[in-house]
Amino acid sequence: MSTRILNLELGARSYPIRIGSGLLRDPVSYQLLRGRRAMLVTDENVAQHHLDSVLHALKLPRDQALVLKAGESQKSWEQAGEVLDWMLASRLSRDGALIALGGGVIGDLAGFCASLYQRGIDFVQLPTTLLAQVDSSVGGKTAVNHPRGKNLIGAFHQPIAVVADTDTLATLPPRELRAGLAEVIKYGLLADPILFGWLEKNLDRILALESQFIAETIERCCAIKARIVGLDERESVSGGPRALLNLGHTFGHAIETFTGYSEWLHGEAVAAGMCMAADLSHRMGWIKAVELERATRLLGRVGLPTSPPDGMTPEGFRDLMGLDKKVKGGKLRLVLLRSIGEAVLTADFDEGALHATLEKFCNAGPAHAFAVSI
Repeated sequence: MSTRILNLELGARSYPIRIGSGLLRDPVSYQLLRGRRAMLVTDENVAQHHLDSVLHALKLPRDQALVLKAGESQKSWEQAGEVLDWMLASRLSRDGALIALGGGVIGDLAGFCASLYQRGIDFVQLPTTLLAQVDSSVGGKTAVNHPRGKNLIGAFHQPIAVVADTDTLATLPPRELRAGLAEVIKYGLLADPILFGWLEKNLDRILALESQFIAETIERCCAIKARIVGLDERESVSGGPRALLNLGHTFGHAIETFTGYSEWLHGEAVAAGMCMAADLSHRMGWIKAVELERATRLLGRVGLPTSPPDGMTPEGFRDLMGLDKKVKGGKLRLVLLRSIGEAVLTADFDEGALHATLEKFCNAGPAHAFAVSI
């Protein structure tokens, strides 16, 4: 399979996104790092499968790699401090670079540390999960979590390159693969009805990791994100296009906060959140019943949750949503659907309709059984 290359156009901060098989083992993937000292952050699960080949391609000694425990709990202020201490102890200079080898947690954490270290150094994203390859590795959002909310401490810091090796998906647990598909479906719902229909038709081939279909999935999602980020890099435009990438996330982040970032994967929470956003959109009269059913059915076919976990109440859910970064002037703003393929950021939603959606989903019954069955 040939390498597919996209460019995210941001003037002097533009960078390539390489998609293909065998890229982690290919020294060509690291051309931008030639002649520079680099250090690498990964987690123990990823290290088991991919660290040695990356170090060999980069000609890096093992002591230039920091292997962390796996999981969302690593995306914390305390862990960021430990990574920064390691970089300082190693005397990495400002012209050095940090490499993130892993999923969204490692990418967010390493990117955040790179943004802080000596007021900002270069970093490279080597995403190894589908979610990271289609979404979190692209666009420069970096952050750590806080007990009060998801991604509340962070910075915009673009990588100098993204290398998405599709071979890494073969070692991904099925649950992680399915969680990544939540973000894939998100792109079809918010921006591309043709992509959404293509996913409905080809979902089984994507789940089977057929090379042509998985590469096309990643490329199409990255192309959408690259276009949106190029228009609105820092969500600085009020109601601008980048905020639309948060479809399902206001609901989803509330779920993650409620569960302490430990029980649900990010994509699982976003999947339930998108079902809730679609339900509210239908209550507002913005999408048809058939569109609501298509969105819910496709997420269900993947094996993703379509309702929040037990124990969440409408009042508690609404309170957690108030911590969302899209709150402006004390007013909650939500990304909702006008149709499949068209999303809008709005504060002009009916609070009664939102409460009805929360009532429906908080009383929908167990939603966490999927976690042990996948």
